[in-house]
Amino acid sequence: MKVYRDEAQIGCILEEDIMGMGTSPIIPKNTVLNEEHIKILQAFNIKELLVEKTKADGSLFKPMQTSSKKENQDNTTKEGNSKSFIEIYLPSVQEFKKEFINWQSGMAVNVAKMRELMLPLIQVVEKNPKYLYSLNQYSDKQDYMYHHAVAVSILSAMLGRKLGLNKGQVNQLALAGVLADCGMSKVSTIILKKEKPLTESEFKEVKQHTVNGYKMIKDTPLLKSETKLAIFQHHERFDGTGYPSSEKNERIHLFSQIVGIADVFHAMTSERIYRSKQPIFKVLDMISKDLFGKFDIKVVNGLLQLLGDLRTGTIVKLSNGEKGEVVFTKENYFTKPIVKIQESGQLLDLSKQNEIFITEVVN
Repeated sequence: MKVYRDEAQIGCILEEDIMGMGTSPIIPKNTVLNEEHIKILQAFNIKELLVEKTKADGSLFKPMQTSSKKENQDNTTKEGNSKSFIEIYLPSVQEFKKEFINWQSGMAVNVAKMRELMLPLIQVVEKNPKYLYSLNQYSDKQDYMYHHAVAVSILSAMLGRKLGLNKGQVNQLALAGVLADCGMSKVSTIILKKEKPLTESEFKEVKQHTVNGYKMIKDTPLLKSETKLAIFQHHERFDGTGYPSSEKNERIHLFSQIVGIADVFHAMTSERIYRSKQPIFKVLDMISKDLFGKFDIKVVNGLLQLLGDLRTGTIVKLSNGEKGEVVFTKENYFTKPIVKIQESGQLLDLSKQNEIFITEVVN
């Protein structure tokens, strides 16, 4: 919706870039506004901006109405009267947060509630996979854990679908993803909120979350055995360097590998308490190179194809600030297509560029 600068509130999410005189945005699309951003809007004399109808905390944004003229400018979403992805996603994160707090107080995991929470989101993303590229945009450092669970669920389900699993398996993967870190509810809140790297003893406590998570869900009949195994095994690695059991190769279930790589990908692309987020396509390159041998190659390739294989005509933003259109993707170079630069018409082969990469897929 379009609002005046003075109507913008902390927690609002930008629907479009705020541009100045240069080629790079002053404040990029999907940014969650804070006090500093409000000051920047004032400094650059930005009079109007487009924000989402839902704020980052899942609440409905209600700007102060000073005239009927302003009211008429509060447009509906592009989807019309139906709920947009963000209007479903953000309240789902807040509902998950409530459940997590319940687990911290000792309540049992309500698997039916998790299913009710996640399946509508999966259906929306199945219809428009571009939403995958914005999963890392909405979380803040304080609520990262709750966004992470919901995002890993969506990524796991979509990756399972990409790998050819049936609908029932995809739904179970969604549950494995959202419950993978349920055992973190048994970790000390001091550790969960710590803003510095963990000590060895603190990390040892965190590593117990896979075992504790399995204990929390092992008796429920609503989860398949492979789903429970994924919650236990999602930090295992193909080369035996993972935990809790240092399993190797085929002893790590496919579900475990899918949830594991979704967990790594979302963590690396998100803002966390003591780590900054990395651009999606840079992370995909890092996973394909630096994590070689940690995951089954078919799972790695599945992730690259899911997120890196962009359709011809997709508009992307590059690390040099320019926008371009994907015109061709070479085999085995999913994350580095040939792009036609909008401003100059130049064809840029990203597979031959070490310094330039895709930073954003423009919806």
